[in-house]
Amino acid sequence: MNILYLCHRFPYPPKRGGKIRPFNMVRHLQATGHAVTVCSLVRSDAEAQEGAGIAPHCTAFHMGRVQEPLQWARMVARLPLATPSSMGYFYSAQLAAKVRQLLAAQRWDLIFVHCSSVAQYVEHVTEVPKILDFGDMDSQKWLEYAERKPFPLSLGYRLEGLKMLRAEKRLARRFDVCTATTRAEWETLQGYATGAATDWFPNGVDAQFFSPDGTRYSADTISFIGRMDYYPNQECMQRFCDAVWPLLLQQRPQLKLLIVGADPTPAMRALGNRPGVTVTGSVPDVRPYIRGSALMVAPLAIARGTQNKILEAMAMGVPVVTSRVAAGGVDAQAPQHLLVADTPAEIAAAVLNVVGHPAERQRLAVAGRERMLSHHAWPKSMQRLDGIIAGCLRSHPARPSAMTETEPA
Repeated sequence: MNILYLCHRFPYPPKRGGKIRPFNMVRHLQATGHAVTVCSLVRSDAEAQEGAGIAPHCTAFHMGRVQEPLQWARMVARLPLATPSSMGYFYSAQLAAKVRQLLAAQRWDLIFVHCSSVAQYVEHVTEVPKILDFGDMDSQKWLEYAERKPFPLSLGYRLEGLKMLRAEKRLARRFDVCTATTRAEWETLQGYATGAATDWFPNGVDAQFFSPDGTRYSADTISFIGRMDYYPNQECMQRFCDAVWPLLLQQRPQLKLLIVGADPTPAMRALGNRPGVTVTGSVPDVRPYIRGSALMVAPLAIARGTQNKILEAMAMGVPVVTSRVAAGGVDAQAPQHLLVADTPAEIAAAVLNVVGHPAERQRLAVAGRERMLSHHAWPKSMQRLDGIIAGCLRSHPARPSAMTETEPA
């Protein structure tokens, strides 16, 4: 098949959540005999140069170059409109023109879109089968932000969430099949009652890259891994250091916490001034930090979809203590494969149970990795994707009308 693949972040190198899922789809589809043309956005020369590394994994790729000031202006311009500001942020006239050119110049067997914010480029195309992989339902994330941000930011996030909810429902009706990352996200999508065909397929983890390597761990070190310019990670670590860390130090004063992730804000860097806390900023490789930890904590209060950090830690044989909402994005059971805790006292108790009991730590290490191998392997996830694509092609009606050009959102 000739597949046109659009995504909101250029899917190479697959170093962060928004790139890992689309990269593995592109690589799989190309490796199984399809011709895949990738269209996405880049924001710098460095990102474009890095992104060119996708060449061995696809037939062709096209980049729409955008600049942050212009994208923010596009967002602001949409504030009084019904169109979500997110769609302004991910709009590129250059990429829109390239997509129109590709649609006119070639015959396409399938259009695959990852992330609702870039569905705008092809939402009006009708004669080609189309799949929209929402991944996460972004509207719900913005609405959760609204509950936690101070006024007037809360008002802005609520407005964006409601506009995105309306857009998600509209887009679902314009694609043949819509998918999500987890069963919970799929149930949210189903709850929209749009009449669209829906399904889900999970994120996987590269269990060869993220694997135990015999590194000796420190029973007095715990870690958190994640980009520190991302609000859910910031909120999580601020709350953890305020409410949980003092409880842990009371029981185990020698304990150390590593907060590992790129672009920490000044507020996040300030956490490094607390006893036992280190904020590393960007590191070349997160694996040594995780492998050297007794466990990884991820008690996120805002967690849509799958937290790749949890999959990666478990694949490396490192126990995870996480929140109920974050655990909902992982196909694993507590307490068999990971530990779930929500209140400060529960989180502290779970952490102390692991760091103080080597046998419990070993049990979780083995069970967690085995669960990743059996339930979060990319080949099995891609088998589900293949079935979804086959169903989409079977159900797509023949439509003689010509494709129409997409107007800017």
